[in-house]
Amino acid sequence: MSKPETLFIDGNSLSLEDVAAVAAGEVEVDLSQQTVIQIKDSRNRVEQMLNERQVVYGITTGFGKFKDVYIPPEDSLKLQRNFLLSHAVGVGPNMSVPETRATMLLRANALAKGFSGIRHRVVQLLIEMLNSGVHPLIPEQGSVGASGDLAPLAHLALVLIGEGEAEYKGKYYEGREALTRAGLRPVILQAKEGLALTNGTQVMTAIGSLVLKEALNIAKIADIIGAMSLEALLGTKKAFDPQVHKIRPHKGQMASARNLRLLVQDSDLMESHKNCGMVQDAYSLRCMPQVHGASRQALDHARVVLETEINSATDNPLIFESGVISAGNFHGQPVALVMDYVAASLAEFANISERRTERMVNPSLSNGLPPFLILNGGLNSGFMIAQYTAAALVSENKSLAHPASVDSIPTSANQEDHVSMGTIGARKARSILKNLKYVLAIELLCAAQGLDLRTGYNMRRDSQAFAPEGIETKSQAPGKGVEAAHTFVRDHVAHLAKDRLIKTDIETAYHLIDSGELLAAVEDVVGVLM
Repeated sequence: MSKPETLFIDGNSLSLEDVAAVAAGEVEVDLSQQTVIQIKDSRNRVEQMLNERQVVYGITTGFGKFKDVYIPPEDSLKLQRNFLLSHAVGVGPNMSVPETRATMLLRANALAKGFSGIRHRVVQLLIEMLNSGVHPLIPEQGSVGASGDLAPLAHLALVLIGEGEAEYKGKYYEGREALTRAGLRPVILQAKEGLALTNGTQVMTAIGSLVLKEALNIAKIADIIGAMSLEALLGTKKAFDPQVHKIRPHKGQMASARNLRLLVQDSDLMESHKNCGMVQDAYSLRCMPQVHGASRQALDHARVVLETEINSATDNPLIFESGVISAGNFHGQPVALVMDYVAASLAEFANISERRTERMVNPSLSNGLPPFLILNGGLNSGFMIAQYTAAALVSENKSLAHPASVDSIPTSANQEDHVSMGTIGARKARSILKNLKYVLAIELLCAAQGLDLRTGYNMRRDSQAFAPEGIETKSQAPGKGVEAAHTFVRDHVAHLAKDRLIKTDIETAYHLIDSGELLAAVEDVVGVLM
């Protein structure tokens, strides 16, 4: 087996794609030569302060409200251990392995900038753990998103000193045992190093980065599934005309309109009803570029913020050539606000998707499709209750989309009197993303069913397929992108000729979306979507 590619981190150039690749275990990580020099120079300055017995927050003092308590250098080793043990108070389920790996990478990258005063050996062990697959068990809950993600990062740091717990090759071990099995040895942290490992925004940013990387692809998939619904409902592409979007040139709107035009290109089905009496489509169809596009722009903005954050020094105090500065780069407000924005944008993708599903199952709105997309209705309920599930998920998203960043609870005896709740925001966005994929999966199934009924598609593929009595079928094919998606879905999920366990179909459709297979199948035909 070939050795994975190596990503050299320098503290300045990580991208979302890099984070996703490391999170998935596709590349190994190492420090650039210049980074090693930066780290060592920063540590030398800390050693000088210790030798001179300077009073410096976090180096020769306690933490938070204990900022005024002097800690002599001879007690610094005990202080680091006490710091991690007292701060490792997270609760709830553990972060996933990809999220943990992303967090480890981002923490190493922040330390690599050379402003944290940590030893090279400690950063190197963090990277060795990452490359060896030693993944600290990090509870998700317990961070208020200022002074950094203190509690979860303390759980990460404990494993470096042989404490805490870690996952290694699918099994859980105490920290020292996990390191030993990987051929690694724990370190004894020295002055400033406990704080350097825990004072930062890497948990919220890691979760947020992985959510955003996936959301950028989901935006394309929403266009694909929306285009399928448009054709199933006998909608028109007129509203996607470039002239319309040129005079309101929001980039996200223009990208979505371009995708939709490409997906329905060469549609015989759309051509067959171009002279019908319908004047315009409902907003959930006609306004896809505007709604999808606005959410796309939110995601694009989030990318700018998160890629800035993953290449930032976010601990405190910071070590400069000119001296030590206590400041607030650990405060998660930039990430908190943008993750709330991401959460709302993803909720809107789900809101409009569910409305398209409702149009397809509702005989008063479906332009001639049978009630709940099933023949012999009454005996069969078809997709009636699947729409309930979509509605439930959309409603749940509305609760989850309430911004976390507008809340603040003072901590550390009011020394830390404004906090961001950014980690909560990132976790909520992750939950909304999962719900969105299920909402889109339900729309995907309904759109495929509607296209079957509209075109007689299944009769051409299956000699035992339904005979669509009571609905006029057309031999015309939909647009090439829509047809590619339709064909791909039908390769994995059969037409619903009579009631069966639809949950299984929903899970299959979810996988097609989640894995990126649906997107890849369509892009193989139409080219890369924007």
